[in-house]
Amino acid sequence: MPLADTTIYEMEQRGEFPKRFFLTPRCVVWNLAEVEAWLDDRRRASDADTLRKAPAPDVRQRRARPVKVRTKQS
Repeated sequence: MPLADTTIYEMEQRGEFPKRFFLTPRCVVWNLAEVEAWLDDRRRASDADTLRKAPAPDVRQRRARPVKVRTKQS
């Protein structure tokens, strides 16, 4: 799955991705049929152009290493 762990976790919390379950006390997995159904839904949404590109984040609001605003100097 080409998504970061944190992205998957956040999507799970919002109900946008299938919930994981514990296979062993230290190993979590997803139901393959649920993930495949999710992928099919995403493909249909993409084909229907209902998925849009996320807006670019405002990097000046970063807490760690914020980008400095450059001002024009004459």
